[in-house]
Amino acid sequence: MKGGMQGMLKQVQKMQEEMQRVQAELANKTVSAEAGGGIIKAVANGHKEIISIEIDAQVIKPDEKEILEDLVVAAVNKALNTASKLAEEEMSKVTKGMIPPGLNIPGF
Repeated sequence: MKGGMQGMLKQVQKMQEEMQRVQAELANKTVSAEAGGGIIKAVANGHKEIISIEIDAQVIKPDEKEILEDLVVAAVNKALNTASKLAEEEMSKVTKGMIPPGLNIPGF
């Protein structure tokens, strides 16, 4: 029984190391999302951080400030949602079903 426990602990340790590697790689993976038919573009990395926001110059008008702000929020939310999905997909490759779907683990 002891050998089985040691084997399981080694597997857990290996999985933890792999999860750390994937977390490091996620910083270099990016996703993008658009709002307003491409007028606003947001790019996020796999750590759910916004890397950049691009606004088409033709829509920068003082009288349309609220619309522009709403589009920025929409693009950012889409990018963060896509980044979350990317992180979940990458981590699920490591855990291979060991962590139930929807379980919120800090940092993942």
